Amino acid sequence: MPDEIRPFRIEVADAVLRDLRTRLARTRWPEPLEDPDWAYGIEQASLRELAEAWRGGYDWRRHEAELNSWPQLRTRIDGHDFHVLHARSPHPGALPLVLTHGWPGSIVEFLDILGPLVDPPAHGGAAADAFHVVCPSLPGYGFSRPTNAKGWHPRRIGRAWAELMRRLGYRRYVAQGGDFGSVVSQFLAREDPEGCAALHLNFLFLPPPLGDLDEDGVAAAAGFRRYLAEEAAYAQLHATKPETVGYALNDSPVGLLAWIAEKFRAWTDCAGVIENAVSRERLLTNVTLYWVTGSAPSAARLYREARLAHALAVPPRLATPLGHARFPKEILWSPRAWLEPWYDLQHWTNMPRGGHFAALEQPGLLVDDLRTFFARFR
Repeated sequence: MPDEIRPFRIEVADAVLRDLRTRLARTRWPEPLEDPDWAYGIEQASLRELAEAWRGGYDWRRHEAELNSWPQLRTRIDGHDFHVLHARSPHPGALPLVLTHGWPGSIVEFLDILGPLVDPPAHGGAAADAFHVVCPSLPGYGFSRPTNAKGWHPRRIGRAWAELMRRLGYRRYVAQGGDFGSVVSQFLAREDPEGCAALHLNFLFLPPPLGDLDEDGVAAAAGFRRYLAEEAAYAQLHATKPETVGYALNDSPVGLLAWIAEKFRAWTDCAGVIENAVSRERLLTNVTLYWVTGSAPSAARLYREARLAHALAVPPRLATPLGHARFPKEILWSPRAWLEPWYDLQHWTNMPRGGHFAALEQPGLLVDDLRTFFARFR
């Protein structure tokens, strides 16, 4: 049956975990810089420490059990098998919410907000704020399996999410996302304007407009130029030759760890130490999800698909009510004045701390903002 929804449980084979530890132990390390400098890329001593923790102290089975404590399913949409974490709230009147991650994230990003969203009274909240949470893995990410067909761009994913919500029986719902999850959520709203009642995004960026800029605009434009000059090499590679880097990411766990951990340091509000923003266990679980599924190459390919589909261009105006949480260490940001011509901005929060991975870095702040904004759509 094409619409079949099948229960799913994560069960990584022991052989896969043994192979991971063997590969980590056999890493061929390059000659380190005599003057370590993160400006050249991830610093080797830090990477060695992370790799050793991954090989010797990290317990995947414990985190696998945590993931499996939440109901999961698989369903085939538009020719691809999707993995979905689907947690229904026990509270009457819960509002359906679809959460979408980005790169280099995964459903691991949302583990610390699932409980407060699904069962608020158990976490100091009110039952009236409860959500049914639908958390799909992007195609080619994690247990949504590596894609081997071209064309899985954000617009097509938005259509798939609309079909997913229909299959799950949700005729009216809200959506939240950051990174590529922001882009996909916007296309979901365009594909299903009757079903998607509102959006909440923690990443919302448009290029600087022409003309004179105010103080905020000058700062945002400078940040954009800095990103292009110092941070965007990964995106250019993903958007042009993702297959080439994919072979290295799929073959070397230390290479994969370096590729992802460097971004967690650069994009979080961590003052140079990843663990100040994101726990080592969460970081390693996220990286392990990429490794055990062999999904790093197809995950990177999303950038090229988005580029070919012009999915990151300035969009037509979106009529869906929008809430935005701006975290101060976000990699790219736009002042409200740049965004208002293109969005129905009904809610804006300047967060006191946090960066790109909002649900991981500041789960409490994000949950409070979701409750506040979405209350008007219940």
